[in-house]
Amino acid sequence: MSCNFGNNIKITIFGQSHSDAIGVVIDGLPAGFKIDTEKTAAFMARRAPGQNDLSTPRKEADEVKILSGVVDNVTCGAPLCAVIENTNTRSGDYDKLRLLPRPSHSDFAAMMKHNGFNDIRGGGNFSGRLTAPLCFAGAVCMQILEEKGIRIGAHISSIGKTDDQKFDPVKVNVDDFDNLLKKTFPVIDEKQGEYMRKEIYDAKANGDSVGGTIECAIVGMPVGIGDPIFDGIENRISSAVFGIPAVKGIEFGAGFESARMLGSKNNDDFISVDGKIKTATNNHGGILGGISSGMPIVFRCAIKPTPSIGREQQSVNTETGEEERLVIGGRHDPCIVPRAVPCVEAAAAIVIADYILK
Repeated sequence: MSCNFGNNIKITIFGQSHSDAIGVVIDGLPAGFKIDTEKTAAFMARRAPGQNDLSTPRKEADEVKILSGVVDNVTCGAPLCAVIENTNTRSGDYDKLRLLPRPSHSDFAAMMKHNGFNDIRGGGNFSGRLTAPLCFAGAVCMQILEEKGIRIGAHISSIGKTDDQKFDPVKVNVDDFDNLLKKTFPVIDEKQGEYMRKEIYDAKANGDSVGGTIECAIVGMPVGIGDPIFDGIENRISSAVFGIPAVKGIEFGAGFESARMLGSKNNDDFISVDGKIKTATNNHGGILGGISSGMPIVFRCAIKPTPSIGREQQSVNTETGEEERLVIGGRHDPCIVPRAVPCVEAAAAIVIADYILK
């Protein structure tokens, strides 16, 4: 099923953007684990809308109510079910879109698949709103991983044509992640961050939107985790990350740049460091044959520009078959990338926790 993920920890996400609530069921969590609800709330606040003028003005508290699976915030072995109420919807903004599918949205494809019964309000179950329960599940998994010495962090790697400094693929560490968590706009190079903000403001002023990339790293990963062929770490992370609406591409390590290299440059020489086998470089991104090598796992994903923009666009009336001009109302992010950073971390955490608890 499309809303389910995982083998050992099974995640099921439910709800729609404008339904009464959205939520997640997490099955397979070890009993006796105490969930730090302050940490989960802080993690989710990084994704929440309406925090500044770089995001949609739709404000949602994203307050999580755990219905089952814990006693005094300690897991009891039963499936954990958590819900988040949708309290600030404006469904009327979407009335005219029932017949006019929005360019680059799921509207048309979903209408064809579900014979017109798809929930158009806010994008229904195709909405980025569903990344809120994803983030809660990821936040819980991150706490489990932290106890095992595994940490995950991400930053905005680019917005439009402006690039941030990249993680050091060999030396990226927990301090790098902690420094990013102190920032409301998570970039390594503050000056580049200013240029990124300008790209977002310029797009917004022109009734447009802009995309970008996010870089994520996982440190403390043991050697030998993962499987070849269809169940490799790249496969599983890619699957989870593509569950985030607007993701259009992913690469690990040197990624597509490796296609421009000679083998002698792309290969990572093995070295001995304090009696442990490491690699001198990390073009492989911490994964060999689908299995962790002990080096930091590093990947980047591409986020498309928000398809809901203020400019006039063309659509086709699905009832009359006539072309019509369309101006999208409602409240939308001029750039999704900043709020997607914790979503990418959450997706990675769910995958790694699923492996570690095998």
